[in-house]
This record gives sequence, structure tokens and C-alpha cells, in this order.
Amino acid sequence: MLESTVASDGQTKLPAPVRNALAIKPGDRVRYIIHGGQVHIIKIVPTSRLKGMLSYDGPPVSLDEMEQAIADGACGK
Repeated sequence: MLESTVASDGQTKLPAPVRNALAIKPGDRVRYIIHGGQVHIIKIVPTSRLKGMLSYDGPPVSLDEMEQAIADGACGK
């Protein structure tokens, strides 16, 4: 079980195992999600880091074709 102390100004340090689990480095940002009396901490990943994550080797497709594929997927086709 991991713990940290809350200072008088409300600040606390994330324990090293938490930082390591989320790959948090100095300057990174985190988001707090409050749900059902619990707080979840997630690392914010800038959209610039997402570039190139998905690859596609097929022919170019139009926006209409992409929207149709999304609609088909939402309908379970």
C-alpha cells in the first residue's frame, strides 16, 4: 500500500512506484478523476505524442468512407 503526506498547502508527492507505473517524468501533467468516492490519477498524453501510433498500409480513403466504416462498426456490421 502506497501513501504520501499532504502538506499544509494541499500538495503531495506521488510516490516513486506510482510515477514509475505511469511513466511520469518532471513536467508531465496528470488528471484526477473523481468517481464513487475514489480518485483515479491518469497521465495526460499530449496529442502530439500520438502521431504515428496507428499505421495503415492500404489505399487512401475519403472522409465519407471513414465515416461509413465508423457507422458500420458502431452497428456491429
